Amino acid sequence: MIKNGSKATVKAKKKILISQPRPESDKSPYFDLERKYHVELFFHPFIKLEGIPAREFRKQKIDIMYFSAVMFTSRNAIDHFFRMCEEMKVTIGQDTKYFCITEAVALYLQKFILYRKRKVFYGADGTNKSMFDVINKHKENEKFLYVCSENQQDNEIVNWLKTNKCEFQLGFMYRTISSDIKEVLSSKEYDVICFFTPSGVKSLFDNLPGFKQNGTIIGAFGTNTSKAVEDAGMKPDIKVPSPQKPSMVAALDQYLFSTVKK
Repeated sequence: MIKNGSKATVKAKKKILISQPRPESDKSPYFDLERKYHVELFFHPFIKLEGIPAREFRKQKIDIMYFSAVMFTSRNAIDHFFRMCEEMKVTIGQDTKYFCITEAVALYLQKFILYRKRKVFYGADGTNKSMFDVINKHKENEKFLYVCSENQQDNEIVNWLKTNKCEFQLGFMYRTISSDIKEVLSSKEYDVICFFTPSGVKSLFDNLPGFKQNGTIIGAFGTNTSKAVEDAGMKPDIKVPSPQKPSMVAALDQYLFSTVKK
């Protein structure tokens, strides 16, 4: 299932497990890594999302139309927000502002709204801090709805909103459930496992409670995911994002290049 710290080279075809669905396009930069470094990539989502139905959401006593701004940290949050609006027959005002963690998440809004730069904002480098910098410029007189999973809200974001005296409320519109990945984890020895959410880390131990890192390189996207890795007794060898490593692909590229040089 994992490498025991052996010094395998890239030529030995490193096996990298990405805890997300396989990209739909063959032009994904992940596949460029396969060709460039002669590695094997395996994609399997460690978690699945379950939408909270409108009848259950109503118990939160949230008036969606009350909020002048909505915060998204993932495309999933966008999907479930507009699903909820449709189920509850809520029409979002054209002046509503949207604050997103990355440009990619922001552009996904085009699936649901007429995209205007004057009302869609996103962080410069995918970090919470860069999103905070943008929100800080617009927070006066705004009422924020932070759309998130009921078991995976970002505490750093919540604490920042409180500290900076923003008027906000959490809107739980979906929940995260661990996938059954026992066969995926036990069928191969992986040199690298990449996590993107704290729930992904939880899923690993839900499926394999006795998991030990034993030399496996661990990649973690986001500060909360890195913390979850550390809290689980593992070391996050690859931390994303950063100015030098804005994406997991860029981080893996740097890691594999450094392995080639050794």
